[in-house]
Amino acid sequence: MMHETDRSVVEAIDEFCRNVLEPRAAAIDAAAEFTTCHLGALADIGLMGLNLPDAWGGSGVNPFTLFEGTAKVAGACASTASMVTAHWLATDSILHGGDDAQRARWLPPAATGKMLGAFGLTEPNAGSNPADMTTFAAAEGDRYRIKGRKQFISNAAAADFIVIFAKTDREAGARGISAFVIEPKSGGVEIGPAERTMGLRGGHVFEVVIDTGVPQSHRLGPEGSGFRTALKVLDAGRLEIAACCIGIAEAALMRTKEWMKARNVGGAPIAEFQGLQWMLADMATDIAAARGLGFLATMKRARGERFSLNASMAKLYGSEMVGRVTDKALQAHGGYGYTRDFPLERFVRDARIMRIYEGSSEIQRNIIARSILS
Repeated sequence: MMHETDRSVVEAIDEFCRNVLEPRAAAIDAAAEFTTCHLGALADIGLMGLNLPDAWGGSGVNPFTLFEGTAKVAGACASTASMVTAHWLATDSILHGGDDAQRARWLPPAATGKMLGAFGLTEPNAGSNPADMTTFAAAEGDRYRIKGRKQFISNAAAADFIVIFAKTDREAGARGISAFVIEPKSGGVEIGPAERTMGLRGGHVFEVVIDTGVPQSHRLGPEGSGFRTALKVLDAGRLEIAACCIGIAEAALMRTKEWMKARNVGGAPIAEFQGLQWMLADMATDIAAARGLGFLATMKRARGERFSLNASMAKLYGSEMVGRVTDKALQAHGGYGYTRDFPLERFVRDARIMRIYEGSSEIQRNIIARSILS
C-alpha cells in the first residue's frame, strides 16, 4: 500500500515522534503549552506539508503515508496532531478551492513552516449545520468587508492566515457560503484567550471576532462555492481524525501490553490473567476494525474515487473505538492509570473530543443513513 520511499517518510516521522514528541507530551499537557513549539522541527521533517503535492512545496506522499504519519503523530502527542491537522484543513482549502496564484502565495510557505494556517468554519450557533452561519462578506468595490464570529478555531492566535467561511448571500443557505483567506496580523481580527479544554491541552482553540476587509483576490473560487470546498476538505479531515484515533488507541494498547507483562500480582504478571487477556484482545480487535475502515476510505482516496461515506464511517467508528480502548487501558492499569504519573488518563481526555471534531458522531450517522436511504 505504500511505496518504498513513503515507508522512509513514515519511519522518519516515527523516529521523530519517539525521540521528540512523546518525551514532551506529558509536560505540554500539564502546562497547556501550545504545540507550535514544535513547528520548526515538524516542518524540517516535512510534516507541515505532508498533505500537499510537491508542486506546491509539499511532501507529495500518497494517502496511505499521510494516514500512517498522522497516526504516528497522534500516538506520540495528540495535541501536536491537532495543531498539524488544523493547519492541513486550511491548506487543503486553498489547494482545492483556490487558483494557482493563491496556491503559490500561501502553500509553499505553509509547507515549510514559515506560515501557520487555521480553518474558520464553526460559529457559536453554527457547528453541526454550517448553513446557519451568520458571518457575512459584503462586496465593496474590489474588496470584501467580512464581519462575524467563529468559535473553537485551532491555531488562530498563532496563525498567519485563516480560511474563513462567510455568507455572500444570506438567502441562499449553504449555497450562499464563500471561502476567503484572511491574514489576522493585518488587523481587523480579535482573537480571544485559549479555551480551557478537557484534553488536547497543547492544541489551542480560540474564539475569533472578524471585522476586516480583504481584496477580491483572497476569495477562494467563485461566490457560493465555499460550502463545496468545506465538504471536500472535511472528507480528508475526517479521515485524518480516524487516523488520530488509531494512533492514540495503539499507544494505549502498547502501554497496556507492557504494563501487563511488568505488573505482578500474587507472584505472577497480570498478563497471565485470562480476564485481562480478553480485555487486551478486545482492544486489539477494535483497533484492527477501525484501521480496516480507515484503509478502505484511504484506498478510495488514493484511486481518486469519492470517499465521503467511507470517511464518515471511519471517523465514526474510530472516534467511538478510541473511547472504548483508552477506557479499557486505564482500567487495566488500576489506580495507577488514574494518576498523571502514567499517560492513560491523558489518552482518555485527548480521545474524548474525537467524537465531536469534524462533525459529531451524530452527524456522521446522519450522513451514513442518508447515503443508505438514497
